[in-house]
Amino acid sequence: MRASLAAARATRQTAAMPAPVPIGRFYPDAGDPQQPADVAVVMPTVIRSIIQKSIESIFAQRFPGRVQLLIGVDKAEGDVALIEAMLDRRDERFSALLLELPYSTGVRHGGCHTPGDGGALRAILSLAANSRYLGFLDDDNLWLPDHLALLTQAIQGKTYAYAQRMLMEDETGRDLGIDRWHSTGPGRGQFARTGGFVDPNCLLVDKVLTAHHLGAWAQTWSGQPGGVAADKRFFAAIAASDHAEVVVPTVRYGIRRDNVLYRLVTTEGA
Repeated sequence: MRASLAAARATRQTAAMPAPVPIGRFYPDAGDPQQPADVAVVMPTVIRSIIQKSIESIFAQRFPGRVQLLIGVDKAEGDVALIEAMLDRRDERFSALLLELPYSTGVRHGGCHTPGDGGALRAILSLAANSRYLGFLDDDNLWLPDHLALLTQAIQGKTYAYAQRMLMEDETGRDLGIDRWHSTGPGRGQFARTGGFVDPNCLLVDKVLTAHHLGAWAQTWSGQPGGVAADKRFFAAIAASDHAEVVVPTVRYGIRRDNVLYRLVTTEGA
């Protein structure tokens, strides 16, 4: 009798448990998944439609090596099927990891981490990447075809390398001019007093040498929600390390008309 009651209770408890929820999918390339890729690309997203152009700019890279693309979805605005369809069209150079947690890690959606652009996703994806070299691309920006080739060549023997960025108008996609104010490198630009700044979209970092800093992307300095605050925190941690600069703009960075950079580039010129 006791055995039958215990079995019935276990059956009721099992029936009440929610079904498992899948959180991701891996898309292999032509190689061994355990063999590190030559470079990895990290992309947090809320699935805006422009992500199609961003992913296309990765697939269009004139880079002969293996590339791992890691996409993390934070509180999706669009349908993940949009990303899945693009990943299904990748060529054999590319593998991809699509991470879709059933919750947001960001405080603005009820999570624990303060960065406004994906909570802890950039840090999580960076550590999950199976490559020594990490590049970063937001879902509303673009790379020119030589971006990865130039940066992977420049970073050899260095902690990080960076390229310049071309500011483009969000509404039209029109190039406005090279950023000479914010993402200008260590000790330069309007953030020179605090060590300078390089936007993540322009960076390539050696993960082996920067792994202990990647957690900086999971929290802002102040502990308050913010957009680029975590980006500045990460760059401040690596700024003084050995680095190389690619002195051409290989990133097209979208800005709205209410962005301070829009006023600077349109009034002071490129």
